[in-house]
Amino acid sequence: MNRFSAARLGRLSLPVLALLLASTVQAQYFWIDDDADGRRIQSDELNKPGEALAVQGARAFAADGKTIALEAASGGYKAAQSGADLRFTARHADEKSLSIYHARFGRQETKAVSDLELVPTTPGGNTYRLFWKGSAVGASQVNVSTSEGWSRVLRPATDGSVSFTPSFPALYVLEVSARVNGAVTVDGRKYEDVRHVATLSFRVDR
Repeated sequence: MNRFSAARLGRLSLPVLALLLASTVQAQYFWIDDDADGRRIQSDELNKPGEALAVQGARAFAADGKTIALEAASGGYKAAQSGADLRFTARHADEKSLSIYHARFGRQETKAVSDLELVPTTPGGNTYRLFWKGSAVGASQVNVSTSEGWSRVLRPATDGSVSFTPSFPALYVLEVSARVNGAVTVDGRKYEDVRHVATLSFRVDR
């Protein structure tokens, strides 16, 4: 779990967090892709380039919590190459709102690490569960986008999981956003709107 989430968001009351997934809408997000000498972390929606999102506390890390070297790059960040699934987190705040971004590349690991994370039920599988702070929860929808322009909205099964089978080579990005119900005070500062946005991205080569 990243240090910002553990130290600050851990102070939110459980009744508020229980309503986290009551409102899900598509939002700006971060996504990750393979690059020649590492992994590229981009802001904004896939296939809709815009200005890089100004954030604080950007951090890339592995499943064991070990920090991965990160540097600023055009449109986002560049992370050092790592053999396992990569996670990234950052936050953006203004006068009344706080957005916490979580991104993951790879679908081999079946354990959730970030506060909000889509996790495959089997390594490399096509069925996913959404986890909030280590507990499985249900999302009202998951948005899928691809580097080829194809998109879809996934609705959960009765057990809360979502499934789909990639049908062509592309970068696939699964995205879910969730808003905390009501105002929240974090480190003495009150935010009227607190939102988590999480993505899971992976490449299908054939």
